[in-house]
Amino acid sequence: MNTDNNGHCGHVAILGRPNVGKSTLLNYMLGQKLSITSRKPQTTRHTLLGIKTEGQNQIIFVDTPGLQAKPERAINRLMNKAVFGTLQDVDLLLFMVEAGRWTEADEHVLTQLKSAQSPVLLLINKIDLLKKDKARVLVYLQQVANKMDFAAVFPISATQGDNRLALEQKIIDLLPKGDLIYPEDAITDRSERFLAAELIREKLMRRLGDELPYRLTVEIEHFVADEDCYRIAAVIWVERAGQKAIVIGNQGKILKSVGTQARQDMEKLFAHKVFLKTWVKIKAGWSDDERALKRMGYE
Repeated sequence: MNTDNNGHCGHVAILGRPNVGKSTLLNYMLGQKLSITSRKPQTTRHTLLGIKTEGQNQIIFVDTPGLQAKPERAINRLMNKAVFGTLQDVDLLLFMVEAGRWTEADEHVLTQLKSAQSPVLLLINKIDLLKKDKARVLVYLQQVANKMDFAAVFPISATQGDNRLALEQKIIDLLPKGDLIYPEDAITDRSERFLAAELIREKLMRRLGDELPYRLTVEIEHFVADEDCYRIAAVIWVERAGQKAIVIGNQGKILKSVGTQARQDMEKLFAHKVFLKTWVKIKAGWSDDERALKRMGYE
């Protein structure tokens, strides 16, 4: 770790409405997949640290759930609580919106950011989709940039990497000087157990598409990391019998496919052979039960 304070180190929260590209940006900035992604809203349910260390500089990204204006269930309220807590505990905030689009949900996030004490960078994502319409881009940039006194505005593409290096340098410049908080080789504060559950949930979200039961979560019941193999047993919790049937699929095909894809990603992430077993179980009302949610890792 550095000891002469020539480097910069601090926490940087990525905020925005659901499904705007926050997790995709985190993965791109880290240069590897850490946070799960899908086209479905509310993919991210937990705050997740992604740690990037370059020499004496360390950026500790905080990926957050999409902030929801009208949380109806306990799980949504807990997700919002996690976001609000993050606003007060970081050195820099990245507010992500989608190029050419401004919604009521974006306005809700902006309202919360106006009370933050830390600098805010505005990231306008998916700029690559509007490159052929420069006039529209310029008008949109001006309109959104005037909504708040942002420290800087960056048109970006979370998937293509547009402006990534400039953004990264600006982040470093705005972070306080200090020693590294985490070891140089650390990439996250989350356990392999947590990451395994998230990978299974990602595959379910991608595989099921519009059929996906939103009231679905994954809990790791058994995780043993031997030198030659990781042995993992996971329960997929749903709330009704009909949801269980959807997740399992005809003759178990969906569950088997999800398990295979999740196992392959785990082997890449953990650099070990993985033996994975999955079951689907019913727990009525789990998504609106704070005690059940906390037992499942929601805080």
